[in-house]
Amino acid sequence: MTEDDRGFSADEARTLASVLDEMIPPSAGGRLPGAGALGLVDDVDQALRKAPALRSMIVQGLADLDAAAGSRHAQPFVTLARDEKVALLNEQGFLFPLMFYVYVSYYQHARVVTALGLDARPPHPTGYAMEPSDLSLLDPVRRRRKLYREC
Repeated sequence: MTEDDRGFSADEARTLASVLDEMIPPSAGGRLPGAGALGLVDDVDQALRKAPALRSMIVQGLADLDAAAGSRHAQPFVTLARDEKVALLNEQGFLFPLMFYVYVSYYQHARVVTALGLDARPPHPTGYAMEPSDLSLLDPVRRRRKLYREC
């Protein structure tokens, strides 16, 4: 079993969930959950399996984050106060590439889509109503001579 097959360790998953909650915190009224509380660690893990170099960078970044929290505050990152977390996160380089995966997973989650007042469903088979096409608009193109030769 390779490192990519195992997924995040329990410590990495806790740290990542805490990071995700700082990237997309819960809304003040509680209508929208934070990204970490929503349980997106597994979604991010699955997405990062397709990008092993990026996954390694994220894993190393999480380790560096916990190490910095330990050396500066003598406690793990997940137990720090929000302002301490933000200060440490501002020094990290792995957040920007991680952001894409987090946002995609977050805004596709059924709970978030519903909280935003949208239908949590794919566009098809229900689909969206479209006006019928006016195929007569293609008539000028059809009247043109051939611009190619038969082979």
